[in-house]
Amino acid sequence: MEAFLNQLPIGLSIGAVLLLIALGLTITFGQMGVINMAHGEFIMAGAYTAYLMQDWAGRQAVIVALPAAFLVAGLMGLILERAAIRRFYGRPLDTLLLTWGVSLVLQQLARDLFGAPNVQVAAPEWLQGGIGALPYNRLFIMALAIGSVAAVWAYLNRTAQGRRMQAVTQNRDLAATSGVDTGRVDMHTFFIGSGLAGVAGVALTLIGPVGPALGTYYIVDAFLVVVAGGLGRLGGAVIAAVVLGLLNSFAEFWTDASLAKVIVFAVIVVFLQFRPQGLFVIRSRALS
Repeated sequence: MEAFLNQLPIGLSIGAVLLLIALGLTITFGQMGVINMAHGEFIMAGAYTAYLMQDWAGRQAVIVALPAAFLVAGLMGLILERAAIRRFYGRPLDTLLLTWGVSLVLQQLARDLFGAPNVQVAAPEWLQGGIGALPYNRLFIMALAIGSVAAVWAYLNRTAQGRRMQAVTQNRDLAATSGVDTGRVDMHTFFIGSGLAGVAGVALTLIGPVGPALGTYYIVDAFLVVVAGGLGRLGGAVIAAVVLGLLNSFAEFWTDASLAKVIVFAVIVVFLQFRPQGLFVIRSRALS
C-alpha cells in the first residue's frame, strides 16, 4: 500500500505530461487524420523558445514563454499545413513520410542554431521543492494539463469555430456543402494543435534538458494516447494518458525503464485487439 501511494502521484504526473503532448495530436491526428511526425519538433521549438527567453526573463522564462511558445509552434504548424500538408489530406501514409522528412530537417536546423549538446532552462524558485513524492514542477504540469484540456473543450464546444471543426471532422463533404470553409478550418485546427505542442515543450523544460531530439522521446507515447483514447476524442485522451502514466509508473517501479516501455506497448496492443477504435468513437451520420 505504501508503494502504491508513493507511485500514484508519480503516475499521475507522467500522465499529465503525456496528456499535454498528446493534446495537440488529438486535434491534428484525431480530428484531421494527419499523421504528423513533426509534432515532436514543434515540442522542441516550444522548449527552445523558453531557453531563448531566459536572457531577459530570467528564471521566470518558463511562465513567460507559454504564450510565446504557443504562437511560435502554431505558426510553424500553420506554415507546414499551408505549404505541404493541405495537398495530402486523405492520404495518411503520405503525410507520415512528408512530416517525417520535415522532422529530420527541423532537428538538423536546431543543431545548426543551438548546437548538438543539450541545454538547461532554469525553473522559477517557487517551483523548487515539493509535497511528499510529488515535486512542485510536476504539480504545475498537472495544473497546466488540466487548464489546457479545459481550454480545448471550451473552444470545441462553446465557439462557432470549434463547432465548425467538429462538423468538418464528422463529415467534411457535408460541411463544405453547408457553407463551411473547410480550408480555413484546417488552418485553425493545425495552428491550435501545433501551438499546444509548443506549450508541452515549455512544460518539458521543467523535468529535463532541452535538445534537438527532445520531441522524439515522447512522440510514440503521445500517438499511443491518441489511438487508445479514440481518434479526436478529448475525454478518451484524458483517460488514456492517466492510465498509461499510472501503468508506466508501476511497471517501472517493479521492473526497469526499458521493460516498462515494453509492458505499456504490449498492453496497448492487446487493448486495441478488443477495441480497435479506442475507448470512444466519434459518432457520425452515414447513408447506407
